[in-house]
Amino acid sequence: MSMNKSSETFEKGYISAINGTLIYVKGIEKQIKLHDLVKISEQNILGEVIQIYENYVVVQCYENTNNLKLNQEIINLQEPLSMELAPGLLTSVFDGVQRPLNIIHKETKNSFLKRGTEIPSLSRDVKWHFVPKKNVGDKIIPGEIVGVVQETELIEHRILVPTNYSGVLSFIVEEGDFTIIDEIYRLRKNGKESSLTMLQKWPITRSRPYKERILSEEPLITGIRVIDLLFPIAKGGTVAVPGGFGTGKTVIQQSLAKWCDADIIIFVGCGERGNEIADVLKEFTKLIDPRSGRPLIERLVLIANTSNMPVSAREASIFSGITIAEYYRDMGYNVAVLADSTSRWAESLREISGLLEEMPAEEGYPAYLPSKLSSFYERAGKVELLGSNDVENKRFGSLTVVGSVSPPAGDFSEPVTATTKRFVQAFWALDASLAYSKHYPAINWLTSYSNYIEYVSEWWHERDINWSEIDQDWTQCRAEINSILSKENELKNIIQLIGEENLPDDQQFIIFIGKLIRESFLIQNAFDDIDKFTNSTKLLGYVKLIILLYQQGLTFLDQGYMLEDIKSLEVLDDIRRVNQAIPNDEFEKIEEIKTKLLREIQSIKLSYSGKKTK
Repeated sequence: MSMNKSSETFEKGYISAINGTLIYVKGIEKQIKLHDLVKISEQNILGEVIQIYENYVVVQCYENTNNLKLNQEIINLQEPLSMELAPGLLTSVFDGVQRPLNIIHKETKNSFLKRGTEIPSLSRDVKWHFVPKKNVGDKIIPGEIVGVVQETELIEHRILVPTNYSGVLSFIVEEGDFTIIDEIYRLRKNGKESSLTMLQKWPITRSRPYKERILSEEPLITGIRVIDLLFPIAKGGTVAVPGGFGTGKTVIQQSLAKWCDADIIIFVGCGERGNEIADVLKEFTKLIDPRSGRPLIERLVLIANTSNMPVSAREASIFSGITIAEYYRDMGYNVAVLADSTSRWAESLREISGLLEEMPAEEGYPAYLPSKLSSFYERAGKVELLGSNDVENKRFGSLTVVGSVSPPAGDFSEPVTATTKRFVQAFWALDASLAYSKHYPAINWLTSYSNYIEYVSEWWHERDINWSEIDQDWTQCRAEINSILSKENELKNIIQLIGEENLPDDQQFIIFIGKLIRESFLIQNAFDDIDKFTNSTKLLGYVKLIILLYQQGLTFLDQGYMLEDIKSLEVLDDIRRVNQAIPNDEFEKIEEIKTKLLREIQSIKLSYSGKKTK
């Protein structure tokens, strides 16, 4: 973190006690504010004030406190932890306090981050090509776009007027190359002129302002069939992904990063093991964005916080990610924050609460755990942005939060999972038994839910495919699939008593269709070139194909035909292979399978009528 003032202007104190990652400081308690940063002079260690008393303050350090001594000098930096916001964020890898890990590695040639390393978060030397969008004399309000920079091949970075500035544009540079600290424009207000650059800073614990939060009616398309059909999430929504070890949380996060239709992805690795974070970084640098053919990293910001880093930095990493996401949302983009995992953050709260000797709540977590979690999830949403005065120029942006949770032993009743459910509108419960049986994604269709169904149904209705043979839209298809899976689950208990072969044909048929849904529609291979992503058209065609088979089969059985005749249809193999055999852009092949299904059923009926005639 760079300092704008000389060290002589800062107030100073000294360490009076050390308790793990916490230090107690005297001498600055009269001037300091809650959440302000302090720095230990000798080791250059940053810390945040979390409690203020009459004669001392408590500071949580963002780095380890080994070898600190009593009476060491402490400097009050007189500002909270803030993110540097400007071109250069995308493609970067930061730690929890926004130190640029990729730049530090290049400069030091060292794979380990040395304690006390201080380097600007964003380069002051790189020049960006700035294109002005306003003219001298224009009236400027907070949040307006004064110019643009092509940050990567995929993303245009819009230079926004800071929220506390407005006035008449008295100067703006002509199109050209500038660093983020060069003067770009000046605003005059009440006879006073302010000089502004592309760089602005924002405290991580404060939400960025907007005009109005609005209801989102557009789903975040993930390409994962079980999510897009059964448990959708709206753009600007919140979702929790709980699951024990090995249930596939990381694979789902990576699939979302690659395939969901958000413009910008902020991936926060919060307190995960170092090898897992390293694998994520390695994987993301190789991924190609399927929409553009460019490297996916060009629309990604990665925040890496590993389990061996001080626990205080976990909370910083979570809120650093959400702050950067809000900045891009304010440009008018749809942004997704993938946090893996919020349980590690909650564990750090429990550890620090223990050091402070606070009265613990359930399982040792602090009583303020719900307010901490809610302060994170409540920053999601679709909003009308600042910077537009008239109806025609309204701008909107969305921020979607996907937080994975790691409950010990997969126990969803533990405090972090149970508390998170209070603040999210979708819940993708990962099931260990599904994962161990190689059913991926291991989202349990009986315990997961989404409250966004009624909001996104109209979007799906407008994109419906019209088949005269089946008059059901997305909402009705979803209800039908849920009904089949629920009936199949109920019948499993009966099967254990009397066996499947002793059930009536219609119930055996439900078991058959339920298995087809589970083993072909709900299972999805994230590494298969075709199956890894299913667009909305293929999804609707696929699910309607299965429901058409179900409806035709029930009618077939009602008319007295045999169940074995349905199970012997050649078209069943075609239906099972739709996921991996038919690309998204070859929808006509699904229609050919539909025609083949109807033809084969009709053929069986004709063969039966021929036998009766004889």
